[in-house]
Amino acid sequence: MTYCVGIKIREGLIALSDGRVTSGNQVSHARKLTLHGAEDGRFMVMTSGLRSVRDKTLAFLERDMRAPGAKPFRRILDAVDGFCTALRKVKLEDQEALEAAALPLNLHCIMGGKLVDDAEPGLFMIYPEGNWIACDERTPYLSVGSTSYGKPILDRALSYDTPMQAALKIAYLSFDSTRFSAADVGYPIDLATLSTEDGKIRLAELDYDDLMEQRQWWNSHITQLAGQLPDGPWVEKLLP
Repeated sequence: MTYCVGIKIREGLIALSDGRVTSGNQVSHARKLTLHGAEDGRFMVMTSGLRSVRDKTLAFLERDMRAPGAKPFRRILDAVDGFCTALRKVKLEDQEALEAAALPLNLHCIMGGKLVDDAEPGLFMIYPEGNWIACDERTPYLSVGSTSYGKPILDRALSYDTPMQAALKIAYLSFDSTRFSAADVGYPIDLATLSTEDGKIRLAELDYDDLMEQRQWWNSHITQLAGQLPDGPWVEKLLP
């Protein structure tokens, strides 16, 4: 399993993915957040699902982008369409063999970016069938993988008007909640931002020790806050 979350706020985009890969009792690490396109028109891709399907789909996408006569994507929606086309090719070629081996073609993808003809950054989630949904202001995030544990903090604390600096903290806390409860989600994490201020994508990789201060602060304060919650009507009924 994995955990990836994409956030769209007024100040831009945030992408976070964990780096843990599990197979039986084995644990390894792999990058699940990648950048594609030219330097002046890059877009972000995060995936959850069968890694062989992911790698083949991205290979087909890169091949199509570099084919003779291919034109650069001018909108993030064009890049999404290119990914969906590549995914459908993989599905036609591999689905029968995968199903015969009891392996589902279960690739889910989050794509985001702002290309030359985009008025604003776009964020999309693509399903294994090659259809997609777009992120909007009312629910300013999309997540794939082991999504249940990180969803509450996103729903409670994040809005379209949340500043980028605060939204980065919320993205981290959504991962930390997932990591704490899901054994197949873990460090390192890849974080990327796209700022509407300058249109640049910035990427960072952070490991367990890099975020020790934040992890310890959150563990300490969430325990203190739980103890400071006003007593409820259960006190008189349930305590001596």
